[in-house]
Amino acid sequence: QVRLVESGGGLVQAGGSLRLACAASGLTFSNVAMAWFRQAPGTEREFVVRVSKSGEMTYYADSVKGRFTISRDTAKNTVYLQMNSLKPEDTAVYYCASDWAPATSRFSASNASRYNYWGRGTQVTVSS
Repeated sequence: QVRLVESGGGLVQAGGSLRLACAASGLTFSNVAMAWFRQAPGTEREFVVRVSKSGEMTYYADSVKGRFTISRDTAKNTVYLQMNSLKPEDTAVYYCASDWAPATSRFSASNASRYNYWGRGTQVTVSS
């Protein structure tokens, strides 16, 4: 059974940092790309960032580029999201997701329907 479990969310002041983690089990971690999405109340799920299975290719949403960094640790079956310079508009539930197929563009990577498995999410709240 595939499980993706997010952790690391919380309440932080604007300008602060958080590091999210997503631990994967039940799949061959090195064979999947991983991504983070987020969803604020009353909005659609939004693509944040994706990392390829090798870790060499990343795609970032413009809204987080330069502030967020994705990384993966194959030995720990975990993907991380380092979030710096947080803004109130970053407030959302953050979800990780896995994808067996390669993505050839950011547009393709941002399509939520291509992802096979999802975690339950972790809340991030940024106060002003």
